[in-house]
Amino acid sequence: MCWEAAEAARRHATRLRTAAPDRPQTGAVSSAVRAVGAPAAPRASVAGSVVRRVFAAETPEYFMLLGTTLFLLVFGLVMVLSSSSVESYLEEGDFFGVATRQGLYALIGLPVMLLAARAPLSFWRRWAWHAIGLGLLLQLLVVATPLGSGNGYNRNWIGIGSFSAQPSELVKLALVVWLARMLTERMHRLDDWRSLLPIAPVAGGAIFLVLLGNDLGTAVILIMIVFGAMFYAGVRLRYLLTAGLAVALAGMLAVVGSDSRRERIGAWLSGCPTVDADPQFCWQPVHGWEALAHGGVLGVGLGNSTAKWSWLPAADNDFIFAIIGEELGMVGTVLVLVLFAVLAISFVRVIRMNRDPFAKIATSVVMVWVIGQAFVNIGVVLGALPVLGVPLPLVSAGGSALLTTMAAIGIVLSFARRRPEPIAPLPPPAPVRRAR
Repeated sequence: MCWEAAEAARRHATRLRTAAPDRPQTGAVSSAVRAVGAPAAPRASVAGSVVRRVFAAETPEYFMLLGTTLFLLVFGLVMVLSSSSVESYLEEGDFFGVATRQGLYALIGLPVMLLAARAPLSFWRRWAWHAIGLGLLLQLLVVATPLGSGNGYNRNWIGIGSFSAQPSELVKLALVVWLARMLTERMHRLDDWRSLLPIAPVAGGAIFLVLLGNDLGTAVILIMIVFGAMFYAGVRLRYLLTAGLAVALAGMLAVVGSDSRRERIGAWLSGCPTVDADPQFCWQPVHGWEALAHGGVLGVGLGNSTAKWSWLPAADNDFIFAIIGEELGMVGTVLVLVLFAVLAISFVRVIRMNRDPFAKIATSVVMVWVIGQAFVNIGVVLGALPVLGVPLPLVSAGGSALLTTMAAIGIVLSFARRRPEPIAPLPPPAPVRRAR
């Protein structure tokens, strides 16, 4: 019966072709095939088309930046699970508590990053003032209202019910687009130092509010962001050096005026020969160095760290690089350095491919933020810098830091999606005729 039905369908299609040879036969043949129960031609799924639209891009810089970011994100989730399992069980009775929350933030951050990558440049320019205003308002609520909370050293969290966040991370993100807009609008007046005066109250106010919460590490990153933006915008070096000296003087006064900061700097300058040299400020760096030394070249194996068993504070956050070195050895730490180097190369390529000064400055600021913070974190773990308390971007545990970092990379992806049209060459000059 199946053979007879197929033969009838074939004869019907032949008659249609003979009767009207110029008519397209696709519909007739497909209807005849469907009549005998044969599968129809596959259709593109809606989900597939949505994915293609989201990831659609024309430049290798886009996929280079996106791929490196996703690799670091997945690597960070694995290391957060490994480094936090013991403390998570002791505090919550669940080995996967911290890792589950980090995974949830990553799932939220991924669409945020991809949506940011679809936004046009005009969107970021238009909303720059709104972003910095919201960031400063939330940071003010942290330091001036009961909504703010801390961990005994820093006051840098805002809590509303069961929800908590770190507004200083939003301030970093807001400064990216705000500084890019302000410097772009003054691009032809940067030789005059007076054109930079409107930037000082807002940028200085953001840093001051963070310092009021005793978050020295985030304040250092904000200073790097401001100076990086002005450097890449083309501000004269003598202006930057003058401002740098003023910031250094203010930093010295801030250290001298705080017993905690003074003792922390003193412990770092002493080199922390042993934990007993300064039990409060040498415990963490010394056990971080021991973890790195324990790992050797190839490491002790993923999940086999001994430092994470309540020996190394903030093992899943500020000192996760030490756990990477212990479990994956020098090979793992070099891999992290290579990934951040590739990330830096991606940023530089996006800067070079864009001609719009807003895109160039914003990408430069994100590069200074992400790469600079990574090397500050690694420098702290290695003992090259005093303990500042900044996470390793895309790797350390922390929802606010992860979301804002992914959003910032999404902004850069929006600049890398399309390559600007090449500038048409100027026509050759007309020949000059000499009078005889």
